[in-house]
Amino acid sequence: MKLNIVKIRFWCFAFSALLILPGLIGMIYSTITSPTHTPLKVGIDYTGGTTLQYGVKKDVTNAEIAKIRTNLEANNIENPYIQIVNVNAKKNDSNLKAMISIRTKFIDSKSNAQNTITQVIQKDYPDAQLVQVASVGPTMGKELFKNSLIALSLALLGIVCYLTIRFQFDYALAAILGLVHDVLFVCGVFALMGIFKGVEIDSLFVTAILTVIGFSVHDTIVVFDRIRENLRYYAKKMTFSEIINYSVEQTMARSINTSLTTLITLLALYFFGGVTTKNFVLAMILGITIGTYSSIFFCTVLIDIWKDKAPGATTKKVETAAA
Repeated sequence: MKLNIVKIRFWCFAFSALLILPGLIGMIYSTITSPTHTPLKVGIDYTGGTTLQYGVKKDVTNAEIAKIRTNLEANNIENPYIQIVNVNAKKNDSNLKAMISIRTKFIDSKSNAQNTITQVIQKDYPDAQLVQVASVGPTMGKELFKNSLIALSLALLGIVCYLTIRFQFDYALAAILGLVHDVLFVCGVFALMGIFKGVEIDSLFVTAILTVIGFSVHDTIVVFDRIRENLRYYAKKMTFSEIINYSVEQTMARSINTSLTTLITLLALYFFGGVTTKNFVLAMILGITIGTYSSIFFCTVLIDIWKDKAPGATTKKVETAAA
């Protein structure tokens, strides 16, 4: 059975709207109600924060990290970001085995939060030593947020220029709309997670979005390349819509297989990796999944609609080779 993407193009758009609209509403709601007035709930990377490092004399397991996080949250330390750094005792001439790094909201001199964190850590690790305290003020956080937006904008601009040179402007525009489609979906999911579960984004999230953009446009280019090649050989035998369908048929298995192999690795990282990278991996999983969908069911049908509406567009049926 041959796949007819063009025939179901309006169903594809309806499904895309169903995926994006709830998240878009969530981003608007978050912008209005959140203290920072941002579409997503931002973490301390962007609002400023304090990092405290404690040296301990034994190794710390993932289960113990989860326990520390639970105890800190029970003592009103919101969304602590915990990392464990192994220490080479011989190299550092000390008996410390690991460093517990806790990053939380900005702690000023009047706050008792630092003492609370120290008490929580020393409850399970009586010999824990506070080794270092480093703070990033809100101004620095805003600067990092601005730089992240600049990085995203430059990435999109570079892709537009490349696709315009490589193909045509209408292909480039379709690919960019596909990228916007993918980014809105991922951001929308995290906006809803921020509203209902308090999930915050950090600089790793921006890294995930940039990676998703690259993966998505790569997948789209493969499909567009096949359309361009088929136009050279079948332009006189098929309509543009038929060439679209034929090209998607040829590339769909490759796109799905490539995405599946990546998703298997990401799923392993999500379920068996560290807690601190879960949101990063989740953003990658969502982005690659929606990117595979959009390159096949969104970008290609956009091209078909534009070509169909263009002046002088052909609507002839398939001609026989003899003709």
